[in-house]
Amino acid sequence: MFSRLVQSSSRQREIAEVVLRNGWGYMRRLLTGTRAEEPQLPPPTVLRNILIELGPVYVKLGQLLSTRPDLLPPDYITELTALQAEVPPVPWQDVEIVIRQQLRGSLEDTFASVDRQPVAAGSIAQTHHATLIDGREVALKIQRPGIEVIVEQDISLIRNLAELVSRTNFGRYYDLKALAEEFAGALRAELDFSREAEHTDQLRRNLANSRWFDSDRLMVPAIYWDLTTQKLLVLEWLDGVPLLLATFTGERDNGDPDAERAEIVKLLIRAFFQQIYIDGFFHADPHPGNLFYLRDGRVALLDCGMVGRLDPRTQQILTEMLLAIVNLDPQRCTQLTLQLAEAVQPVNLARLEGDYDRLLRRYGNLSLSQVNFSQLFYEVLQAARANNLRVPGNMGLYAKTLANLEGLARKLDPDFNLPDQVKPLMTDLFRRQLIGEAPVAALLRTALDIKNLSLQSPRQIELLLDRVTSETLQWNLTLRDLDPLRRSVDDSANRLSFSVVVGSLIIGAALILANDQTGQLFWVSSGLFFSASFLGLWLVVSILRSGRLR
Repeated sequence: MFSRLVQSSSRQREIAEVVLRNGWGYMRRLLTGTRAEEPQLPPPTVLRNILIELGPVYVKLGQLLSTRPDLLPPDYITELTALQAEVPPVPWQDVEIVIRQQLRGSLEDTFASVDRQPVAAGSIAQTHHATLIDGREVALKIQRPGIEVIVEQDISLIRNLAELVSRTNFGRYYDLKALAEEFAGALRAELDFSREAEHTDQLRRNLANSRWFDSDRLMVPAIYWDLTTQKLLVLEWLDGVPLLLATFTGERDNGDPDAERAEIVKLLIRAFFQQIYIDGFFHADPHPGNLFYLRDGRVALLDCGMVGRLDPRTQQILTEMLLAIVNLDPQRCTQLTLQLAEAVQPVNLARLEGDYDRLLRRYGNLSLSQVNFSQLFYEVLQAARANNLRVPGNMGLYAKTLANLEGLARKLDPDFNLPDQVKPLMTDLFRRQLIGEAPVAALLRTALDIKNLSLQSPRQIELLLDRVTSETLQWNLTLRDLDPLRRSVDDSANRLSFSVVVGSLIIGAALILANDQTGQLFWVSSGLFFSASFLGLWLVVSILRSGRLR
């Protein structure tokens, strides 16, 4: 199968050459047609080099894998998290064709000017600075010409490779077919810029008001919907620099740059905790290139191509999980993991709790400021996977977001302490989960439920007592897998009965033959022996045919 794939196109031959050149032993043997043993992942740096050489689509695959700490060890996650495609910008004449195709009017009637040099170039798109005809400055995110064809070709190849490797224990363990489908869906969604525009608008609305932080200090660019299409995204231009490259003057904090950095860290922590634990919709790629420090001192959150979603139940579990990790509580971590994850095989609870206990004990002698909580959460997910638990895919996005955020915070503020930042928010979160946003309405609903229960309970108790005293109470019990057990017991009883009958016939025939002095009862004893032999043979054959001899 794979040999046909390799010979079918130049792209496939190129992929084979890249893999062979980087020396992944399993793939080398597979591609050359020799017998290959069960594969192991190539070393992190080799995997990273393979993905970079294969091009933008495979870089995106690596970025997706970096969001799955439930599948990969921490050193792979670290290596893939910083993976960026090194792609040259598309020439202006090709970009201009795409812009003109996407605009309803002419380019000249829409824009007063467009900078022909891109401000950024990525694997899927590149960004240009432009000025609308009315003088407003905008950013144009333009899809690379022909990228859809390349994406579909590479998705097909990845699916074929996943199909091939999924026949091994390696492929089944990592569920490569499902991972390939997840990647295909994520990549196709990223090609639709109107979806990214919707994400940006939703995030902008969610962060417009908050009681946890000053919403005026956090910016999400506005979308120009009349100009945005699936291949062209037009956003408000925000003038600034990446956050880690910014020079802080401390103008907002009495001229103290360190205090300004600490305030920005506090702002980001609170903004992302609101997204994750209250809104259930969060920016899932807050690396330093997507966070800008604007000239007026505000912070901008850019590029909503990758977002995560959490339902209320998962939000509550993660809230308690974070608190359990902060308190180094292995028993509670075990309980919450079982609520969150799906067991693919029977789980040994004592072993899982023991793994968590050893994991958390390693951090017991450290001060809270020394604990890397995102790394600790990665290890919690790894322990769950090692104990036959499969966590939802959005947990990878959550873990990656937490890791990026904590890493950025420590670079901005060396004295950053996550528990100190989180504990006031946790108190508010538990209060919200307990009484909700409208405590009066929640109290009234509870009172109504109690009233209904108080009215219905006496009547239900009366019916129960009446049935008990009149002996008409019946219990309907359904026991799972009871029928196979009953049939097995019946079969065993039947075979035991046949064995007793066969033994009785043999003993009876032997007694008759021993006491027959005249030989007149010879045929009777022979008939009994024949009957016993027939029944015994039939019993042996039935046992052998059932396959349950052992």
